[in-house]
Amino acid sequence: MTDIRVGVQVKPQHGSYAQQRAAWVNADEMGADTLFVWDHFFPLYGDPDGAHFECWSLLAAAAEATERVQIGSLVSSNSYRNPNLIADMARTVDHISNGRAILGLGSGWFQRDYDEYGYPFTTAPQRLRDLEAALPVVRDRLGKLNPAPVRGHLPLLIGGSGEKVTLRLVAEYADIWNGFGDPVEMGRLSGVLNEWCAKVGRDTATIERSVLIGNDQPRTPDVLDDYVAHGITHIIVGANGPGYELDALADVIAWRDARGEGAPSST
Repeated sequence: MTDIRVGVQVKPQHGSYAQQRAAWVNADEMGADTLFVWDHFFPLYGDPDGAHFECWSLLAAAAEATERVQIGSLVSSNSYRNPNLIADMARTVDHISNGRAILGLGSGWFQRDYDEYGYPFTTAPQRLRDLEAALPVVRDRLGKLNPAPVRGHLPLLIGGSGEKVTLRLVAEYADIWNGFGDPVEMGRLSGVLNEWCAKVGRDTATIERSVLIGNDQPRTPDVLDDYVAHGITHIIVGANGPGYELDALADVIAWRDARGEGAPSST
């Protein structure tokens, strides 16, 4: 039997804090396995100057507001915080949540964030090199913090689909990989990840494979079954402000429960 997990990314744009908090609590009560917030400073679509909140402040609040769902960043830009600091922030949220935190990292891409907050945008290859340099620092800091993460090991998620660098970094460091694409493409990329695992000596079974399904992508049971058939067992949908309707999450939870293959509780 395959352990299947279902998550939701509550996008911190175009909604109030109260609306977002209600979505977190509802998702937790509905039976979501994971709850994510993205890490940007401005909306990615809709009114570019609309309401928006910061990722890790929200995650600390979500840690208090929820009881069982795992919470994390999908994903934090490595460029926005010193790697020692992001490790400490994630460890702190892990304690607030009693061991439910996931640290999601990526190389960053949204130029307006960089320009308006004073971070050098550089180039995509340089941002990937910066991520590669930061990952061992994050891992080292997590091993030094007192107190340590609640369960000793804080799960690391790496987002991205670059076949030459990003998937290699996933093989070397991550517990969870997150990508985008239809089932066939995600299965192909998962195969590339397996090749990197073989090269670096990593057991492929130790990396969970997740996909973020866009609002315009199909999520019918046959499509979801196809993701699982291609090795993608963690399905994440979005919830948009200001209403943060959770219909998509409800559909995927119902599919998971009908299969009878939900993952064991994290608490």
